[in-house]
Amino acid sequence: MTEDFAKALNEVGEIGYAEQVLGSVVYVRGLPTATPREVVIFESGQFGEVLFLTEDFAEVLLFSTEPVKAGTKVARTNQMVSVLVGEEQLGFIIDPLGVPLSFSTGYKKATLRRSVDEKTPGLENRLPITRPLETGVTVVDLLVPLAMGQRELIIGDRKTGKSAFLQQTALSVASKGHVCIYAAVAKKRNTIKRLEDFFVETGVMKNIIIVASTPQDPTGLIFLTPFSAMTLAEYYRDQGRDVVIILDDLTAHAKFYREISLLARRFPGRDSYPVDIFHLHARLLERAGSFALSGGKAASITALPTAETNMGDLSGYIQTNLMSMTDGHIFFDADIFSRGRRPAVNTFLSVTRVGRQTQTPLLRQISRELTSFLANFEKMQSYTHFGAELSATVKQSLQKGEKMTTLLDQTFPQTIPLSLQIFLFGLLWQSPRVDQNTAQTREYINKIISAYNQNADFKGKVEKLVSLSDSLETLLEKIRTQATQLL
Repeated sequence: MTEDFAKALNEVGEIGYAEQVLGSVVYVRGLPTATPREVVIFESGQFGEVLFLTEDFAEVLLFSTEPVKAGTKVARTNQMVSVLVGEEQLGFIIDPLGVPLSFSTGYKKATLRRSVDEKTPGLENRLPITRPLETGVTVVDLLVPLAMGQRELIIGDRKTGKSAFLQQTALSVASKGHVCIYAAVAKKRNTIKRLEDFFVETGVMKNIIIVASTPQDPTGLIFLTPFSAMTLAEYYRDQGRDVVIILDDLTAHAKFYREISLLARRFPGRDSYPVDIFHLHARLLERAGSFALSGGKAASITALPTAETNMGDLSGYIQTNLMSMTDGHIFFDADIFSRGRRPAVNTFLSVTRVGRQTQTPLLRQISRELTSFLANFEKMQSYTHFGAELSATVKQSLQKGEKMTTLLDQTFPQTIPLSLQIFLFGLLWQSPRVDQNTAQTREYINKIISAYNQNADFKGKVEKLVSLSDSLETLLEKIRTQATQLL
């Protein structure tokens, strides 16, 4: 490390001194031509990033847990903060600087570097969002659809199934050959290991990169995690590949940035967060979207940031910030979770501003009909205490509602292709099978899913039936006339 310091000092010719050390923030006097985001190196071997410049000091954020002593010499490197990028990183866990944290046979170190603070592409490089994104989760694909290039916030209390949904989405996306970047911000080591094990066991790790930091890591590296993940996503986008980036989670990231800002004695704003926290996250998420590449090609970055709520409160500072800078949100409701519903998505409080425009006319009709029906079903459930006094119409609607609820329930880590979701919906919608209880309906659904996965002929017939249906009426008619042959 001493050699690195001497080399940097010799090349740039500027020297500074650590005047004040406040945890992970160091105030350096000197370095008159230092620039924000530039990497500096200390004589004792530590690296850091210039965060802010004043008349007298350069404010440096350390990338090391080793403390710096006051008076230590500092040299500029004339290089911006960058991360290693390359195809070699697919299938591995890496830290925010691109260094692998897990090793296996065949790993080769990436040689390319890319700045973590890339300029956000302008409007001239962006394309309309026109392609749907299949998550494999029925309640989302039918009622809160997503699109490639969308920024959708995943929000809810702790332990309400957000991570399970994100893993299912990553599984669905990676199994189709797309790249998934999973940014695990300040997660426990065993959580990161379980994440890797899940993707390895499901056979999709080859298309996934986990950019991970733990609470024990330097605050500077934790702060860098989502930016490094986005930089990796941009690299694969430029290779012409569609990318899904999961930022888990940005409320934790905001807390660590608050810690940095308070140490740096910046004026605190609401809830003691720095006044530029909105700009920080908006600048990050603005890098997602649908883009035009050279040669007439197109690629997308779909961002799924997550935010944690407290007792279902959606009005928190960071939560409302993220809701305002994304294209919608999927709300995981603790009350629905406590009732045993999985995934616990509150479709009435969830929003998608972009996904619906990519739906086919059939899917739009299904979404509209199902949303309206579920709203009425919620109201009708308050009538169940009348029992035998209920009319036949209300009883039938309640029974149909139970079947629809069972359809929307989905165990982890099961993913269901969109064509099969539509087929199952049509089966239960036109013939709700009032003689079946919930367990029997679940068994019936699982039987069809199993047949779809194991019988190529059945799978082909289902996909053909759905592809030839341009409206809900056509779908129901085809199922009514062909169900006996199919099943």
